[in-house]
Amino acid sequence: MYVEVLVEIKKIDKTFTYHSNSCDVQMGMRVLVPFGNQTLEGFVMNVNNSFQGDYEVKDIIGVIDEKPVLNEEMIELGNYMSKKYLCSKISCYQAMLPKALKAKKGTNIKEKNVVYLKLKQDFIPKNDSQKRIKDLFNSDLVLKSEANKISVSAVKTLLKNDYIEEVIKEEYRLNIDYNISNDLPDLTLEQQKVINSINFSKFTPYLLHGVTGSGKTEVYMRLISKVISQNKQVLVLVPEISLTPQFVNTFKKRFNKIALLHSALSDGEKYDEWRKIQRKEVNIVIGARSAVFAPLDNIGLIVIDEEHSQTYKQENYPMYNAIDIAINRSKKHNCPLILGTATPSIESYTRAKMGVYELLEMKKRVNNNLPKVTLIDMKDEIKKGNNVFSKILIDKINERLDKNEQVILLLNRRGYNTIVTCQNCGLTHKCPNCDIPLTYHKKNNLMKCHYCNYTTNKLYKCPNCESTKFNDLGLGTEKLEDLVNKTFEKAKTIRMDIDTTSTKSAHEKILNSFSNQEYNILIGTQMISKGLDFPKVTLVGVINGDATLNIPDFRSGERTYQLLNQVAGRAGRSDLLGEVIIQGFNIDHYSIIKASTHDYIGFYEEEMNIRKKLLYPPFYNIVLIKMQSKDENLLIKESDKIYAYLKENTNEIILGPTTSMLPKINNIYYMNIIIKYKKTNNIIKELNYLSNKYLSNNKIKVNIDFNPYHF
Repeated sequence: MYVEVLVEIKKIDKTFTYHSNSCDVQMGMRVLVPFGNQTLEGFVMNVNNSFQGDYEVKDIIGVIDEKPVLNEEMIELGNYMSKKYLCSKISCYQAMLPKALKAKKGTNIKEKNVVYLKLKQDFIPKNDSQKRIKDLFNSDLVLKSEANKISVSAVKTLLKNDYIEEVIKEEYRLNIDYNISNDLPDLTLEQQKVINSINFSKFTPYLLHGVTGSGKTEVYMRLISKVISQNKQVLVLVPEISLTPQFVNTFKKRFNKIALLHSALSDGEKYDEWRKIQRKEVNIVIGARSAVFAPLDNIGLIVIDEEHSQTYKQENYPMYNAIDIAINRSKKHNCPLILGTATPSIESYTRAKMGVYELLEMKKRVNNNLPKVTLIDMKDEIKKGNNVFSKILIDKINERLDKNEQVILLLNRRGYNTIVTCQNCGLTHKCPNCDIPLTYHKKNNLMKCHYCNYTTNKLYKCPNCESTKFNDLGLGTEKLEDLVNKTFEKAKTIRMDIDTTSTKSAHEKILNSFSNQEYNILIGTQMISKGLDFPKVTLVGVINGDATLNIPDFRSGERTYQLLNQVAGRAGRSDLLGEVIIQGFNIDHYSIIKASTHDYIGFYEEEMNIRKKLLYPPFYNIVLIKMQSKDENLLIKESDKIYAYLKENTNEIILGPTTSMLPKINNIYYMNIIIKYKKTNNIIKELNYLSNKYLSNNKIKVNIDFNPYHF
């Protein structure tokens, strides 16, 4: 028997033929093979009974898996991804699998086996220890570790005399505690209409545009119940920052066969959850971007919540979009796809208007209580001496604290100060690896780079002029928390950003504490803008609401609208009236004005006018050619070559080459070339050429990113 093997080197995008004496080898399994002077792992892509070549074929060293880790659909999906995103097949298959199942020699993640004791025959205890161990056997099995706590020697004696025996059982590392409730909320007319509109018998992508608080999650769960009753499976994707315990707990109250897949799980937990799915022990998978590859084989519905989120786009190689993958899988399983959001991406809403997606709308909140939004121009407030909090925000926060209600404050920046500069010579304290200003973190008195994690002590003497006077510029969440505690006497604050949520279960602890009203003000970054539902939150304050407009990206207006609309939706989600205060210096921008009036259609029309004039999506597609190297001069030289090649061989709009928004990260330099184009077929040949040309180049890396979210 001969097998075609795709080895674990992404720079070699082809299979190699090996001989196998094992009749158990199947397509999709991992095998260990000799490769030059190395021993590598690889995936079996094909199995043949004969070999037509005229060269000597080596034997495989061994078969790793008892059954395939890649099923037929996954293998087809890898081929699709490789062609669509111009990346190697091995990188696609590696992206699909948890670390324990990747083709990567040396990875050693095993099942968690627990040793139990079982009473084999009755016995008369000879001492107190044996008596106490015997008393443990109220149930069929007893943990050996519990018996060992009484006496290790007694356990050994009972095992030796054949009175008890060991039973080894595999246990999953992630235990999901279900809390099933049969209480179902009454549906609104809009919710019922949406549910009745879904056709489960064919592939149809639906864009569910529902305002925050309109009950999209309840719609998802009613649809999921229907699918499960047909003995089919459901895949639910949410952005990583929305995968909160609140969201998962909502599902655990309704369903009892759920697997979770997201980055906060350990490698062992991901391995266990993957095998639960593969063994058909669950019928619902909830997870972030990579969960789109879950090995479900009978999908009846795919749900993508917050479809506008940038986190569905993989920023690293292979640069796939989970929505593209979900569409492909929905077609394969001939089932509906629900794309839900309060703030659709411009591209998705355009597809809905064109009939590519079927548009479903929910325009009212379940409680029919949209929050009142007030815009505050901070230029006027600064003249009055109010640098961070406007007078109205101070009054509104005090009012809520007096009523024992809760407040959420959003600041899209973590740390204490954003920049530390010398007052005398203007020197900015920068990261030596990235040439980007370091951020001061007061808690541990350190300066940190948020890109390469470089950390150093805060400067107290300028290395340039030896001055000891520094300016602390900017405002981070840590500093905002300090200011809140100093400004508001009744404030009990808790902060939620990357720094406070770096440990396991930190999200859950923070949110539970706030939900239990141990704190009355939650301060955070974008991660608090989505998916949170606190009945006592009646005020949301946004500090620097226009900050995202300053990002040099054609999507900055769209991102600003989405962020403000989403965070505003955290207020007034119960019977209590909600209010939102948005502060900024550019509050007359259309994205902020439309967000304040909950006017998505008005925002969409304004944004489309600009996109059309500037030839941006959805009127044109964009491909980003991102080049990187440790050698800046080589990078510039090769970037010019790539530009010249594209200019000579295509008729599309080519911009660049130019340095990236972050030109240097961790001592690696970055440059970009952007192509605006109408049809992929017009440029695919040239992009394929560039991809293959630089695939095995060790000095310069070229990544091709279709419709990127970041530049």
